[in-house]
Amino acid sequence: MKVHWLALLLVIGAALTVPVVSAMIVEEKDGYVVTPGDNTLRLPELSRLSLASISQGQTQWYSTYVSSGKTSFFTDLYWGTPSNSLSLTIAAPDTTLGPYYDSADGRIDGRINLRISKSSGLASGTWWSKVYGYRVSGVQSYTYSASAS
Repeated sequence: MKVHWLALLLVIGAALTVPVVSAMIVEEKDGYVVTPGDNTLRLPELSRLSLASISQGQTQWYSTYVSSGKTSFFTDLYWGTPSNSLSLTIAAPDTTLGPYYDSADGRIDGRINLRISKSSGLASGTWWSKVYGYRVSGVQSYTYSASAS
């Protein structure tokens, strides 16, 4: 077999110019796909923004009602102090996702910003979000929001 070096170089060059597009998948479970969020608050989330504080070992729960026909659930837990660590677990009516930690969205920045999607539709009903003080020195304030679309 005769190799044409010029053709081989053209193929390699073309392959290198094609952008690699791949969303980081944090978790896949029971048809749900968890990916990093886009770090922006949507208008519905602003009305659901909760301000709170948490200590080491403490748990706080939030509920979000998801109506039928929704395909994405957005969640944003922000505390801004990477030296403290919170975790987030999502309990949908049909599965539990997580726990997720600061690095789950690809950055260590005191934030867990995720999108949970299911192409066939999210389970309707009450979704519970568990915020846990995993490694907290003193008291850590935070904001939490969740919405479905």
